[in-house]
Amino acid sequence: MAIMKKHRLATLAAGLVAAASFLSVAPVQAQALGGSSGQTVDTIAAVVNNGVITRRELDERMSLITRRLNQQNAPVPPMDQLRQQVLNQMVLERIQLQKAKEDGINIDDAAVQKTLERLAQANNMSLEMYRARIEAQGVPWTTFTGDARTELTLSRLREKEVDSKVTVSDAEVANYIASQRGPNAGQTSDLHLQHIFVKAPLNAPETDIEAAQQKAQSLLTQAKGGANFERLAKSNSQAPDAAKNGGDLGFLTPSKLPPEFVKAASTLRPGEVSPDLIRTNDGFEIVRLVDRRAGQGTSADAPKLVQTHVRHILLRVGDGMSEPQARQKLLEIKSEIAAGGDFSKFAHTYSQDGSSSQGGDLGWISPGETVPEFERAMNSLQDGQISDPVRSEYGYHLIQVLGRREAEGSVSQQMDLARQAIGQRKAEQAYADWLRELRDTAYVEVKPTLSSVQ
Repeated sequence: MAIMKKHRLATLAAGLVAAASFLSVAPVQAQALGGSSGQTVDTIAAVVNNGVITRRELDERMSLITRRLNQQNAPVPPMDQLRQQVLNQMVLERIQLQKAKEDGINIDDAAVQKTLERLAQANNMSLEMYRARIEAQGVPWTTFTGDARTELTLSRLREKEVDSKVTVSDAEVANYIASQRGPNAGQTSDLHLQHIFVKAPLNAPETDIEAAQQKAQSLLTQAKGGANFERLAKSNSQAPDAAKNGGDLGFLTPSKLPPEFVKAASTLRPGEVSPDLIRTNDGFEIVRLVDRRAGQGTSADAPKLVQTHVRHILLRVGDGMSEPQARQKLLEIKSEIAAGGDFSKFAHTYSQDGSSSQGGDLGWISPGETVPEFERAMNSLQDGQISDPVRSEYGYHLIQVLGRREAEGSVSQQMDLARQAIGQRKAEQAYADWLRELRDTAYVEVKPTLSSVQ
């Protein structure tokens, strides 16, 4: 599920609204967890732990995805590339479903029915009307209900294995609030930073981490020696938009930056580079302070937050959609909107986020409620302006800012907001790490004709 408004209100139902409006095409039959009983298994696409993915399952998934792409007039990638992307997704889904079975997670029919009824209500339809709509889009109702059961299972698995274990300390909350207020009461310094990112997750093989650290250290030495930072970033940084913007983050308040960046920048003068590598959960960072400027902070007695009214269109990479295809499709949509097209209609037709049924409208967003890449792009836009395609962990976004406002709240409300924002960010990182570990420890054997699948 793609959820950009990362709080509990963006629930499973929202994710399934996206699946419905965008032709949900990711059915993973839970009955296949223990093998392929009842199916014709003349050929096997992949062995996943104690189960299999058959060629027929793979072909059915590819057929649904191809139909979806054709209905959207989107280019269909070469079959070998499509097969690789689809099988990779199916392997990851199957591993999670196997884990759910081991944990005793079982979604009963009543839970599925309740979810389907909520989806129908969210679309102002009766369940019968909603079913007719789904089937008219070419998705069998049995497939859609199976997809709903799968999404519920994966959501409950994540809650059990990841979200329930995330904790936020009072000290973290205090630091978060202090970072929004800045070093002086009522004032905050906006920071204009550039950065270079070298990927090296904490759970990567030690040899990979050492190689990444050596590369990052070499880049740091070059940057400190006077090399052009923008060129270094464009040529070497593994941040999503580095090739385009040279690692330039623009002016941001400390609350919108990773704490490690703020700490490193606190000792720098404009033009200086962080003296040491910055280690994060994802890799190594190098930071350069371009400039500082005074910014209006918030009152300690009545904290204020700048909230942004935003909407977006999300295209996920995978399921037959490559990164260049996603970017190109969004650029085409942006051009059509500029020529008079309706943003909300395009969002309803194409977006793969739960907000698609609301025309992509995410409502009023507070700092910390979206992933950093989305928030940085959003903060750089003027009211009414539409971004170029923005890459995040969810895919590519077309973002439009509709307005901004200052929101006041009590100290306790601000603490609740801070705790929620920190918890959501920590949960997203923990989930990514857990998913990577789950995949790395699984036994996966792709059959020879599909051996290019990783």
